[in-house]
Amino acid sequence: MTAATSSEPMVRVRLPGVALVMVAVSVLVMAGLILLPLYVVFHEALLKGLPQYLEALKEPDAISAIRLTLLVAAIAVPLNAVFGVAAAWAISKFEFRGKSVLLTLIDLPFSISPVVSGLVWVLLFGAQGLFGQWLLDHDLKVIFAVPGLVLATILVTFPFVARELIPLMQQQGADEEAAALTLGASGFTTFRRVTLPNIRWALLYGVLLCNARAMGEFGAVSVVSGHIRGLTNTLPLHVEVLYNDYDSVGAFAAASLLAGLGIVTLVLKTVLEWRHSGELSAGRKH
Repeated sequence: MTAATSSEPMVRVRLPGVALVMVAVSVLVMAGLILLPLYVVFHEALLKGLPQYLEALKEPDAISAIRLTLLVAAIAVPLNAVFGVAAAWAISKFEFRGKSVLLTLIDLPFSISPVVSGLVWVLLFGAQGLFGQWLLDHDLKVIFAVPGLVLATILVTFPFVARELIPLMQQQGADEEAAALTLGASGFTTFRRVTLPNIRWALLYGVLLCNARAMGEFGAVSVVSGHIRGLTNTLPLHVEVLYNDYDSVGAFAAASLLAGLGIVTLVLKTVLEWRHSGELSAGRKH
C-alpha cells in the first residue's frame, strides 16, 4: 500500500441524513451561544429607546472608559506587533539555544489565568511589590494607572501576532532573504522588501485578533485598575460597574460597543480568510 500524495483528489464521504443533522445541530448551537446573547445585548441596550441609549454612551464615565480602552489598545497592539514579528523572524529563520524555551514563553499566556497575568504586575509594581518603594520614592505610578493597564494587556495578548506568523514564516523558509543578502541588500532592506510583503496579511490577521482581545480584556486589567471611575475603568470594567449599580441600559449600551467590535472583527477576519486563504492557511496549523 502506498501513501497518498498531496496531488490525489480528496475523498468525500456522503452519509445521507447525517449531514442535515450536523448542520441543524451546528445552527442551534450557534443560535444559542452567539446569536441569542447578541440579540439580548442589543435589545436591552435599546429597550428604553435610542435617545436613552445614546445618552448612556455620552455619560462622562462612559466616554472616559472608551477613550482609555482605545488608548490601551493603541499602545499594546503595536508593541505586540513588533514583538510578534521579531520573535517569529528569530524562531523561523535562525537556530539558537533556548529556542524551545522562547516558544514556550510565547504560549504561556494561553495557559495561565488572566487574573494571574494582572497579579504579576501588582507583585512587581504595587505599593508592597518588589519595585513599589522605588516607584513611590520617584513619584511614579504603574498600578492603578495607564502603565499598569498597558502592561497587563500586553501580557495577555502578545501570543496572537507571533503565533500567526511563526508557522507561515517557517513554511516560507529563508531562501528569499538569503538571495537578497547575497545580492547586497542590507538586513533592514531585506526585511522591508522581502520578508514584510510575504507576511503582511498574516500580520494584519494577528493584529486584528490582538486588538479585539486587548479591547475586550477584563480579568488582567481588573486586577491592576483599582476600578477608579473615570480614570482607570476600561470599557469591560465600566460594563461591570454599571451592571452592579443596576443601570441595565448603561451597562448593555457599553456592552453593545464591545459586541459591535466582535462583529466587526469577525467580518474583517472572514474577508481576510476569503481573499488571502493561501497565505493564512499555514497559521491555522498551530
